[in-house]
Amino acid sequence: MSKKLKFNTIATSRFSQSDSKNNESLLTTTSKYFNTTNDSSKKTERKRRVHVKIKSEEIEDTSHSIDSEIKYEESQHVAVKEEETQVGDKWMPSNWETILENIKEMRKHQTAPVDEMGCHKCADPKASAKVIRYQSLLALMLSSQTKDQVTHAAMQRLNTYGCTPETIMGTPDDVLGKLIYPVGFWKTKVKYIKKTSQILIDKYDGDIPKTLKELQQLPGVGPKMAHICMQVAWGEISGIGVDTHVHRICNRLEWVKKPTKTPEETRMTLEEWLPKDLWSNINYLLVGFGQEICLPRFPKCEECLNKDICNFSKKDRARKKA
Repeated sequence: MSKKLKFNTIATSRFSQSDSKNNESLLTTTSKYFNTTNDSSKKTERKRRVHVKIKSEEIEDTSHSIDSEIKYEESQHVAVKEEETQVGDKWMPSNWETILENIKEMRKHQTAPVDEMGCHKCADPKASAKVIRYQSLLALMLSSQTKDQVTHAAMQRLNTYGCTPETIMGTPDDVLGKLIYPVGFWKTKVKYIKKTSQILIDKYDGDIPKTLKELQQLPGVGPKMAHICMQVAWGEISGIGVDTHVHRICNRLEWVKKPTKTPEETRMTLEEWLPKDLWSNINYLLVGFGQEICLPRFPKCEECLNKDICNFSKKDRARKKA
């Protein structure tokens, strides 16, 4: 920064010739004192110049100090922003607790299809514990790419017909197909159900496996089904069941560090930061939320309690206004 310093013009007294002569005589007689005065005048002039220089240096230092303060404040702002999404070495999304509490509030009346027709509601409550576990597994196998209403209706027909591994193995494929139709990919699921039922009879005495690894080795059983089955059938929390609803919502809420392409990728990311004591209920909460509010198409952002803190909602409203 260029600085211009203004110096005041020092005015000097003009003497007449007579005064000059008198002064000369005075200087001759009292030169000691006048010499001192002249020195003092010179010193005074030097002080003024030094004073001006000091003032200039102070201005430069002040501007430098201001710049430093701005940089310091900016660095503090960045540090605070990082702190919002970083707890120790673990990444966590901002506002996730507030968002989750709002979802719980929106789900408190339990009016979503999953509340009454989810896989945990499909087994015959009058059946034995072993049969209930088998029916829960079948309900999960049928639920893939299928709405809860359709899955629940298919399971009611199977339960009425007779839903045990032995009964299913004695049922012709075409009859089994009619019982589960119109679930998604029903022809493929008929084959999976038959193969799985035979394995359960041969290896597990008609019961289902007790481990996540063995469940995933059954035909047509993926990670989501296995994790939910462990919870519903055995009461164990082995992981988070991530279906299309949970996958979609986690990406919209930015609950993943970067956008994920598959439900399994979302599950692994979600399990890295979500406290484990919340795993058991998160699928149930998000699925119902996705069925009623955060729909795949035309989400009801205006009705959502998170509309002011959800970036997806903000973008959606901006798009509608455009």
